[in-house]
Amino acid sequence: MTDKATFTFGVLTISDTRAQENDTSGQVIIEKMTQQNHQLKHYIIVPDDVSEIQTALAEMTDLDFIITNGGTGFSKRDVTFEALKSYVGKEIFGFGEIFRMLSYQEIGSHAVASRAQAFFTKNNQLIFALPGSTKACQLALDKLLIKEIPHLIKERQK
Repeated sequence: MTDKATFTFGVLTISDTRAQENDTSGQVIIEKMTQQNHQLKHYIIVPDDVSEIQTALAEMTDLDFIITNGGTGFSKRDVTFEALKSYVGKEIFGFGEIFRMLSYQEIGSHAVASRAQAFFTKNNQLIFALPGSTKACQLALDKLLIKEIPHLIKERQK
């Protein structure tokens, strides 16, 4: 497999206020990933609710990777981290650290409020949990995900 390999993916937008018409973050993710020749198989929008997030994830078990956006902050409604916790098999600690460093360069100390994370599930599926901000999603895609998704999947298959 080369770094130009293509994979199947899903986008899970987690928001109490977004619908397909105004989900700019989800649309940016879809656009940038399909430009890399990855194949979109699922695009789901759910509210900030642990059981709804987990139900959506259960529909996406046939994918190589999932990118979520939204619900990674510290407000009472931000529950993405809690919903994903039981799926974590092997964490990719460097992703969150580097993402927050890159965010800090753009937005300053507010970057500490992000609980963005990446991990492989217990079933070997790659998941990235990004903030809901379109600019944050663009940053993660351009600086990390586009290059690292093929590399991470290849490394995990060894």
